[in-house]
Amino acid sequence: MQLPLEYKRELENLFKEGSEYRRFISCYDEPPYRGIRINTLKVCDERFKEIFKFKIKKSRFSKNSYYLEEVVKSIGNLPLHHAGAFYVQEPSASSAVAALDPNPYEKILDLCAAPGGKSTQIAAALKGHGLLWSNEVVGSRARVLLSNIERMGVRNAVISSCSPEVLCEKLCGFFDKVLVDAPCSGEGMFRKNPEAIIEWSPEHVKACAKRQLAILKTAAKSLKKDGILVYSTCTFSLEENEGVIYKFLHENPDFALEDIDEQFGRAACNVGLSSELIDTSKARKIFPQDGGEGHFVARMRKVNDDAKKVHDFNYKTAKSTDNKLGYEIFSQLFNCEVYGKIVKAAGKFIILPEGLADIARLNVLRAGVLLATSKGSGWEPAHAAFMAASKDELKFNIDLDSGSSEILEYLSGRELSINDKLIGYVGVCVDGIVTGFGKAVNGRLKNKYPKGLRLLA
Repeated sequence: MQLPLEYKRELENLFKEGSEYRRFISCYDEPPYRGIRINTLKVCDERFKEIFKFKIKKSRFSKNSYYLEEVVKSIGNLPLHHAGAFYVQEPSASSAVAALDPNPYEKILDLCAAPGGKSTQIAAALKGHGLLWSNEVVGSRARVLLSNIERMGVRNAVISSCSPEVLCEKLCGFFDKVLVDAPCSGEGMFRKNPEAIIEWSPEHVKACAKRQLAILKTAAKSLKKDGILVYSTCTFSLEENEGVIYKFLHENPDFALEDIDEQFGRAACNVGLSSELIDTSKARKIFPQDGGEGHFVARMRKVNDDAKKVHDFNYKTAKSTDNKLGYEIFSQLFNCEVYGKIVKAAGKFIILPEGLADIARLNVLRAGVLLATSKGSGWEPAHAAFMAASKDELKFNIDLDSGSSEILEYLSGRELSINDKLIGYVGVCVDGIVTGFGKAVNGRLKNKYPKGLRLLA
């Protein structure tokens, strides 16, 4: 693999021991790491290992993160992937959320969230309690983010496509924890994406560092006192990693860098003239020889509070008939308690998450779960509502084996023959995990799997 000379010189300086540099360079002659993260919102680790047909090995970077030990062609076409049982994620990419340490009932912002790997990892840790706000400024990427949030069955998320400055100013002091997985020069992507090498340049590194510092300063506004801010990149650059953290802490003395308890990678470098005051080595750095493609993670705590407060959103009261119909729809489809307030807006019935902040003028694509949409004088359930449910929560369901021809037929958009005693909307499960729904009529299941998600013939 042909690497830029300036890049090799930078890394040669970073590794002070020649043998370590040679180990690093030799990694470029090896295949990249491949991995998955089990989605515990849908399935536990033990059950997943029973139904997944390929070899996996536990990684050191986070809970539920595994190396994929064999080549799996078209892994995104597997029925279990469609069901949201796992997320394809290079193992070291899960280290940032491990350092963030999300806990149920916290309010967490993922500021640069697309395509959704770290957001869905946060959601699994929240276990349906608390609030996840996932933001992506680029509209097309935000739609991909929304699709992944829905596939993984997340109930308590807000997905927005808003500039960080507008979002963090309006939600100043609102969040317990914030993740900034910043856009970077992507040096950790070199082994699996040759185009990243072509796009790399010293000028690009400098531009990234400037943008990263600006995003980090903006993100800081949205934190409560004693809140946690995690900064991560998938690059090795001192300028983008330790350099950005040093400058941020130097300019924001109300934040303090913390040790990361997780034992992955290695200590970051110490930079700056005041290194005895700002010990950037408390951050963690992961290189390919450490078992991952590459990541940098720093955890900071807001030790002072000068942020103005915001109030939790007061739900706007919808018409009583609309609310009543929404709850009736839910009760016809599911046999569990409603997990949020159901409102109707623009012909859509939506289950809003608890603790929601005011979403006006923040370009929110979705808050909570889309339950159903109006259709003529009636209504039709949404795919997202079924994906957010477990098999036991469904009124009616069919369960298909992940190796069966029937599940492939369903995922391709075809009708299925089913028990003629089933009538109405029926959830479709694969190995006990909900993957969509259909409408049962006279022993046939009319397919409702979204066209944009279907397997191509």
